[in-house]
Amino acid sequence: MTSLPPDMPSSATGLPHYKLRLFITGSTPRSTRAIENLRKICEENLDGRYELEVIDVYDRPETTRELQIVATPTLVKVLPEPLRRIIGDLSDELKVLAGLDLAPRQSQQG
Repeated sequence: MTSLPPDMPSSATGLPHYKLRLFITGSTPRSTRAIENLRKICEENLDGRYELEVIDVYDRPETTRELQIVATPTLVKVLPEPLRRIIGDLSDELKVLAGLDLAPRQSQQG
């Protein structure tokens, strides 16, 4: 997990804190790629304003059923609302940013 505790609302700048859950299946290349891609995107765009929980569906099947996860990797944005899901290895940075309701940084719009 990274950054602020989950009960901390927003940063001093008034920007929201993100609570993210990434569902993976073991340590497969696809799972590893999704984790790396998401961490890079979060570090570059959320400036430490996030908490990331990586959940292996083999280790926590109850959480998987609870949130109706049907494919992996799946990213679930819990906070800020609304809840959103992004399925895949998260290599499409613009798609991930859109799913997180974030605008791409100027250097990415190219």
